[in-house]
Amino acid sequence: MNISAKDVMELRKTTGAGMMDCKKALLETNGDKTAAIKYLREKGISKAAKKAERTTREGLVYSYIHANGKLGVLLEMNCETDFVARNEIFVNLCKNVAMHIAATNPLSIDESGLDQATIEAEADIYRNKAINDGKPEKIVDRIVTGQVEKYKKTNCLLSQEYVKDPDKTVKEIITDAIVTLGENIQIGRFTRYSLGA
Repeated sequence: MNISAKDVMELRKTTGAGMMDCKKALLETNGDKTAAIKYLREKGISKAAKKAERTTREGLVYSYIHANGKLGVLLEMNCETDFVARNEIFVNLCKNVAMHIAATNPLSIDESGLDQATIEAEADIYRNKAINDGKPEKIVDRIVTGQVEKYKKTNCLLSQEYVKDPDKTVKEIITDAIVTLGENIQIGRFTRYSLGA
């Protein structure tokens, strides 16, 4: 199949991938641009996983104050080089993640940051509710497991649905930035401030 330079350039502009990667993706998908984007994302995710082991000693401490001045977020986002830390894509990622934190109030970055005693207390509530609702004993454990997983997903930043694009998680938008910028990116920590709370 003959792939035009224009198609390759359009795909490169959309994805930020290299010219040869874009051409290969279009060849693999018979020129279907949507399938080529999916192909590149799938390949990029594996590249991002390899980058995840690299050290992140640079980055930004980004501050976001909501328009009414009563809500704010301090976010530490880490990357590998000062060059990327100053890049507009990285700065926008920091801004978008900080705004997401302001909107959703996550409890931790990932599961490891959740308090185990709180999870156990939530599990007890779900168990007692299932029993009080008259659910059969043999499915109570499955209900509790499902509710606990939902609790973790809702309260862990990386697994939350991204507010600007609910088809992606916060982890996926960070992975997209890793693919575009070619460096490991990690959330170091965050604090959300709310007036009077």
